[in-house]
Amino acid sequence: MSDMEQMYQQYAQTVYRFLLSKVRNADLAEELTQETFYQAIRSSGKYDGSSKVSTWLCGIAKNVLLTYNRKHPTMEDIDEQPLISPSAEQEAMSQTRHLDLLKKVHDLSEPYREVLLLRVYGGLSFREVAEVMGKTENWARVTFYRAKEQLRNEVL
Repeated sequence: MSDMEQMYQQYAQTVYRFLLSKVRNADLAEELTQETFYQAIRSSGKYDGSSKVSTWLCGIAKNVLLTYNRKHPTMEDIDEQPLISPSAEQEAMSQTRHLDLLKKVHDLSEPYREVLLLRVYGGLSFREVAEVMGKTENWARVTFYRAKEQLRNEVL
């Protein structure tokens, strides 16, 4: 058995539980665990032994999760998802807030509205948004940030 196989056998459950606590989705946690070990293999030469292997792997897992979240943005943080089913009244309030938010998105001026919709609802990366809009990736990032700030100011 190779060193990496031993490492996987010893630490896979630790990494999986760490990711599961963050994403609360078993399938996604498993997928991210696999990606974590792939990244660990790619960067095994960078491990200097100054920390525990589990700490190093969880650091990689954290970065894998951040990358995943950047590629799959949502309007609300995954940690804010309710653990219990909402009541009918809560569901109605949530739906009303969602509609209000969509109205505010619709009222955004161009190019903010289009960049926000492409990024959040279209699931495009900043590079892809820039390509669609004929602009630079940095322009897409800045425009997306400004669109979010406008929405925050209107909601608060």
